[in-house]
Amino acid sequence: MANPTYPSSGGNGFPPIDVLLQQLKSLLPVPILAIIGFAGFTSFYTVQPEEEAVVKRFGKVIDINPSGFHFKIPFGIDTVQLVPTARVLKEEFGFRTVSAGDRTQYVKNREHRGESLMLTGDLKVIDVEWVVQFQIADASKFLHESRDPIQTIRDNAEAVMRRIVGNSLGSDVLTEKRVQVATTARFELQDLLDSFNIGVQINTIELQDVTPPETVKPAFNEVNQAEQERERLINEAEKRRNQVIPRAEGQALQIIAGAEAYRAERVNRARGEAGRFTAILSEYKNAPMITRQRLYLEMIDQVLPKAGPVYIMEDGVSAPIPLLNLGQSGTTLPIGGGK
Repeated sequence: MANPTYPSSGGNGFPPIDVLLQQLKSLLPVPILAIIGFAGFTSFYTVQPEEEAVVKRFGKVIDINPSGFHFKIPFGIDTVQLVPTARVLKEEFGFRTVSAGDRTQYVKNREHRGESLMLTGDLKVIDVEWVVQFQIADASKFLHESRDPIQTIRDNAEAVMRRIVGNSLGSDVLTEKRVQVATTARFELQDLLDSFNIGVQINTIELQDVTPPETVKPAFNEVNQAEQERERLINEAEKRRNQVIPRAEGQALQIIAGAEAYRAERVNRARGEAGRFTAILSEYKNAPMITRQRLYLEMIDQVLPKAGPVYIMEDGVSAPIPLLNLGQSGTTLPIGGGK
């Protein structure tokens, strides 16, 4: 097809200048409208409720905006980075979550096992899986104070956990001190991250599975059984101790109480005898003969009933002569009617 010719083209096939200018004027609104549309599209942004927007102008932070609809200077002059400050983030150690839900699935490979295998203070190897939950407290610090804040959190969390487990007994980490280990790790990790000033708040550290490695589980179970047997024997000994010692203490108190009672009885009796002797001495000084006679008769009255039969022997008599038959109902007088 032949090229169109224009009346004032001069025969060279090109449109005249006035036609070109007219065509350019007709096309000029198109890029202007495109630029205006691009500027309008990039001048506004929306921040979700769980986020904060860090606004930078030529790389310098000028503002941190909360959730909502905001304006910024277009054409790359102002840039926005959205940071999920209200969301609870987590980092998993020793495993990874494949899918969350009612049937959460996990995966654990050789790399993950390298994170979780630790040496305890009593030289036992245990497999510790744990989760660090944290929030971003300062969006600007989180973006700019560390090149990779997530990796910083992971490295420091692993270092803190290894130090705490390395200073603890394996049985303690496996049983009753799991909560104490997690709490100590949370405080130490928070102090360490505060020194880096990366604007992160550690919410919790939770120990998941703490088990011995598969290769040493049989030996570990034997050790646990031996420790349980030792605890059982200790408990039985404590039970026996708690039975014997209180009984012995009660018997000792009983003996002491009996001795105290006997002492009080003897002292009181001695005091009574001393008082009686003093009274008799006073009466004896007043009437010596009568008091002597009375004491003699009282003594005879106490002694003779216990003496039993009394016999006398005389020269020329082959058989003993009974003097008093005190063991019988009556009293036999001496032979010959003596008084």
